Amino acid sequence: MPVINLTKNTWLATKIRKADNFVTRLVGLLKRSTLGPEEALWLMPSKGIHTIGMKFPIDVVFLDKNNIVLGIASGMVPYRISGIQLKGYSVLELPNGTIKKSHTEVGDQLEISLVETSGIDDLRDTRLTEIG
Repeated sequence: MPVINLTKNTWLATKIRKADNFVTRLVGLLKRSTLGPEEALWLMPSKGIHTIGMKFPIDVVFLDKNNIVLGIASGMVPYRISGIQLKGYSVLELPNGTIKKSHTEVGDQLEISLVETSGIDDLRDTRLTEIG
């Protein structure tokens, strides 16, 4: 359960990759032609993003250091630049429609776990299997 909205008790993603250095943040999703329904990219540190060069729209969630939602951008299309969240610490890039599906709003508390720091184009399956 890598990304859960604790406030709404909903899932945002089950596969998450962390982009936490200059190169992985710069490249982000630019090499991707799609983002799967359970995938996410977590950029940190980041106060804003761009979709210049991307091939598909994404949902964007801006977070503070405690993973409280500071801002959202639903369906951000290619060749756009987001606003800056001055109190922001990280940004989640998600498939288009995830914010609506998960009912995520400003002020919600997210939990992010089982994050893989990996190669630029390597999203690993991090789903938990049910025990019992």
